[in-house]
Amino acid sequence: MKRKIKIASEIKNLRIIEKIIDDITTESGIDKSSYGKIMVSTMEAVNNAILHGNKCDINRNVNVFINLEKKDLKIIIEDEGEGFNYNSIPDPTLPENIEKFAGRGVFLMRNLADAVNFNEKGNKVELVFRNIR
Repeated sequence: MKRKIKIASEIKNLRIIEKIIDDITTESGIDKSSYGKIMVSTMEAVNNAILHGNKCDINRNVNVFINLEKKDLKIIIEDEGEGFNYNSIPDPTLPENIEKFAGRGVFLMRNLADAVNFNEKGNKVELVFRNIR
């Protein structure tokens, strides 16, 4: 199963992605224990693309590519922003960062998905979930 979704960079459009994830997990028989990991990781990535990548510019889009093959799911989220250095995000679990809001989304993605891969520019992330059904 492959799907491509394009949304304008408005927070309200997160609902579209949420509905698609719900539909795909239901239709495909994805393991219920994987559902939360997929939903949280995807929503964090799309939220980051809207807020940080495209700066909520409704003239910029977020593209979401979903590819479910056998037991593995790959979700790619790409914004039209300038990108960022994904290796420079401070660890949000360190005492000096506990009160900060930045960096939690990437931290969650890295801890919930089986693999998280960014392109060099930092405006595209691939989330990989293995053995989900």
